[in-house]
Amino acid sequence: MDSITTDLSALLAAVSALTWAARYEEALALLDATRPADDADRLALVTARAEVVGRRAYTRGVRSGADHPLDLASQLAERLGVGQTQKWDLAMMQLRRWYADQLVDGLGPSGRDLSVVAAMSTEAARLRDTAPDDGRRGWASMCLGWFADNLMGDRAEAPAHYAEALALGRRVDDPLLVFEAQRHLGDHAHDAGDLAAALAAWQESAAEAARGGHVLGVLAQQVLLAVAARDGGDEAGARALATEALRWARAVGAVRLTGQLTEFLEGADPTRPPATEAADAAR
Repeated sequence: MDSITTDLSALLAAVSALTWAARYEEALALLDATRPADDADRLALVTARAEVVGRRAYTRGVRSGADHPLDLASQLAERLGVGQTQKWDLAMMQLRRWYADQLVDGLGPSGRDLSVVAAMSTEAARLRDTAPDDGRRGWASMCLGWFADNLMGDRAEAPAHYAEALALGRRVDDPLLVFEAQRHLGDHAHDAGDLAAALAAWQESAAEAARGGHVLGVLAQQVLLAVAARDGGDEAGARALATEALRWARAVGAVRLTGQLTEFLEGADPTRPPATEAADAAR
């Protein structure tokens, strides 16, 4: 087979675009076909592989495996003695892997080891306080909001973290951070009964997901826009939107999203807060 030399940054950008488009196997094939020039390039490729594998596991609703490439990336980074920004990025990837594994058990604190969640929040706060730039600080704030909301069931604490993430996402023009922040701020506005604010946040979130090339993010927002349609009395429109989004979610193998849409079409409200029963922290 013929070989060519290419710019690694351009190749990694293509891998990232494929990943956000939920084309995980194509992204991995591109990485498999790439031969690194040195250990620094090898680390970049292994880190990219970890991102692809992590997003694929999240999409499928499964835990990360014991042979996750992120472990190899961390070991290689330690051996090479990488800089603080690269260390930060790997630590954030580990934290998000930790979070995705927690979500396999569902939302809310019931039945969850809250000491693990506390450790995750401590790490997220450390990453926020040591972030090398505003964009990374925004993602750490986003994690603090996710953990409070989705793992602890603390609906009072989370919005401040989301608001900080939104401000930082706007400052650095990160469409995916704005997508996440507005998605969750809209959820809180919806819970508070401010349906107009919820709709505006969700519409911007969907548009920002599209701008960032996040296919599953766009689909996830269709669920919430269907909720808004139902809230507005347009049940036929809500069902039409959800039915089409369900078809797309199934086509790309989005197990978690498929479940949400199926439940919505059965009458469930996917925006309901998670259960808040106290979990046994010693479990």
